[in-house]
Amino acid sequence: MNKITFLFICLLANSLFAQSVPKVNGIPLGMVSYTYRFSFQKDMPKTLDSLKSLQILDMEFSSLFGKKAQEIRQLLDERGMYCSSFGVSYQDALTKPQEVAANAKALGAKFVRVAWIPHDKPMDLELADKTIADFSTIGKVFKDQYGLEFCYHNHGFEFTPYQDGTYFDYIAKNTDPKYVNFEMDILWTFFPGMDPAKILLQYPNRFKLMHVKDLRKGIAGNFSGQTSPENDVALGMGQLNLPAIIKAAKKAKIQHYYIEDESSSHAAQVPQSIRYLEQLR
Repeated sequence: MNKITFLFICLLANSLFAQSVPKVNGIPLGMVSYTYRFSFQKDMPKTLDSLKSLQILDMEFSSLFGKKAQEIRQLLDERGMYCSSFGVSYQDALTKPQEVAANAKALGAKFVRVAWIPHDKPMDLELADKTIADFSTIGKVFKDQYGLEFCYHNHGFEFTPYQDGTYFDYIAKNTDPKYVNFEMDILWTFFPGMDPAKILLQYPNRFKLMHVKDLRKGIAGNFSGQTSPENDVALGMGQLNLPAIIKAAKKAKIQHYYIEDESSSHAAQVPQSIRYLEQLR
């Protein structure tokens, strides 16, 4: 084998490997740890190996699963994987920023994400104003003191109507994008009757992250932010207009896409979802 032939084979092999990494809008597809929450709790190394076999390299961890952040980082590094976002509770983000930031940095994450606003009644102006104040505090601390970006993951009830829009509009318009941005969960945007693609285009550059998921056909939504995990189906099998959403996400400059599948069928559905996203290229 001459040198030119050898170099050609190496280039071809590298090209094939690169193509094997699933991408959305040219960005490597990620996974939310919550999808594999039970597996991670039992055997994290084995679960990461399974994800690596699917060529998933980008992780958003929603929990440390009883481990230290440094341990998880080592497991990721050993597999050529990485964590781009770290999910924590509203209360921890507000009251334990130093601990949260230390864990996020140990994981290698750039983003800190909160996915739920504590509430015992529908969203109202009082809660929206408190949320704005708390998010502004959280975001400023993480950005100015730790160099981390804060994102809020919508969960449906923020889209309760308010004035000529929704409480989400009110929160977005009254927070500084320097300190507060968003992770769109497309199911929890669609569930209360909103159009995810339209929202993405309405707020360019405010959505940094995305949870990609689909809702079982025939399921009616509401503002509760709750539905059975079994209503998560493989991408392209449900109600969401995923081609339009992914197209809008490119214009909105989403930086990380994570599959989230909360159902007990996730092991079978995740490979289907990856194939579906691949054919949208």
